[in-house]
Amino acid sequence: MIGFIDTITQLDQDLFFFFNGKHSPFWDIIMALFTRTEYWALLYLTILGFIIRNYRAKAVVILVLLAVSIVICDQFSGLIKDATQRLRPSHDPAIQHLVHNVLTKGGLYSYFSAHAANTFAVATFTSLLFRRLQYGIFIYLWALVVSYTRIYLGLHYPLDILTGILFGVLTGWALFKLLIFVENRFLLLQFPKLTDTKLKSKEFRFIFILFLTIVITTLLVVNRLQHFNWI
Repeated sequence: MIGFIDTITQLDQDLFFFFNGKHSPFWDIIMALFTRTEYWALLYLTILGFIIRNYRAKAVVILVLLAVSIVICDQFSGLIKDATQRLRPSHDPAIQHLVHNVLTKGGLYSYFSAHAANTFAVATFTSLLFRRLQYGIFIYLWALVVSYTRIYLGLHYPLDILTGILFGVLTGWALFKLLIFVENRFLLLQFPKLTDTKLKSKEFRFIFILFLTIVITTLLVVNRLQHFNWI
């Protein structure tokens, strides 16, 4: 059993160095931005706006349970970090000199990633709510990119990310099922029903275009600033 755990740990470390080793000054800045919650604030606000507009009075319950899913992921991740006490790559004395670390070393422990759990909980909950395939593909790819930044920045191992993804998906799914239960039990007379409502095509296009605008603008600005040696 110990040998198996050692093998998994070594494989995890090897994969970390493979992904963490793919870096450049340009992508250092981009990944440092992509990993930050506030960077995506406009995207979050737009999604919340469509929830409020489409689900009206039920939006209060939806937003509360969405917030609960994030709190569960964040707090449980902290508990597991303290229980397992697996050092982040950026804090491990044995390898930290080999780690490409950008800006901050983060907290002491790494397992498992709250970023991955939070983003995948949001992706799962909202994709089940909006019931549009294009949105689901988009939001899961977004969550994957945000999760990948944690490896790029030297803050998490791939296993930290995979565990966070699994926990986030399960949490988002469970809280959505709770939402359906609450609707059927207590909000039955309030229309429209969640299962009869989905994100409109034009609403998805707005979200996607907003996302592309944010990302492309960031790429162009960072490229220009580096060209003039301002960053």
